[in-house]
Amino acid sequence: MAAAALRKAPDARSARSALRIRCVTLAVILVLWELVARSGWLYQEVVPPLGKVGAALARLALDTATYRHLGVTAWEVLAGLALGYAAGVAFGLIAGARRSFGDAVAPYVDGIATAPKIIFLPIVMLLVGTGIGSKLALGALSAFFPVAINTAAGVRQMNPVFALVGRSFHLRAWQMATRVYLPALRHSLVTSMRLGFGLAVIGVLLAETKLSNAGLGFLANEHYSNFRVPDLYAVLILVFVLAVGSNSLMGRFAGRVR
Repeated sequence: MAAAALRKAPDARSARSALRIRCVTLAVILVLWELVARSGWLYQEVVPPLGKVGAALARLALDTATYRHLGVTAWEVLAGLALGYAAGVAFGLIAGARRSFGDAVAPYVDGIATAPKIIFLPIVMLLVGTGIGSKLALGALSAFFPVAINTAAGVRQMNPVFALVGRSFHLRAWQMATRVYLPALRHSLVTSMRLGFGLAVIGVLLAETKLSNAGLGFLANEHYSNFRVPDLYAVLILVFVLAVGSNSLMGRFAGRVR
């Protein structure tokens, strides 16, 4: 008990220190923002005063249409993430366990992973249309590669004794995956989800800005097209807060995984 208390004390001090740094950083950013907004250095309204952004945030929160757009984006992100995550884990397990296959496909996977996924949007639209399917597909495509690469790396770094024990019991491929690889990779799988989530959000929002009539990406593009800059920043802040909150929840879940 005493040892546990001693371990918790530095953790609590570290958490308080991190919180202070975050608060100070945020305060500095806000002060600098307001100074730039009132300096006249940039074109008028490119960096609006904080008061205008705050008013835009209030309008956004009170507008019922915001929650409709939010619901559309949330569904597209979560569905795209689920598809990309499942496919990425399955592919990563195969590429990691079958080293010859993994080495053969690595150049292609690494090459496509580094390419901006927005360039695939025209092909995606030809395949699945311009409706919600294109947003799901781009979100899934964006999430797939980091999940696949991270899962394959986790399998290769796994203690080989685990695989040897599984083979000694003559486990089939699906049994190896569910009883050996996935339990051993639980930390890596949570990290993969966090990586995939961030890129799925980016993919969906990019798709919404290009061809959509709903979603936060569409809403941001509407404000940009009509030069409603404070409202545009309000939407971006909303996306940022939701993304940070979701990632924080996944981080806490990762900390509880043993």
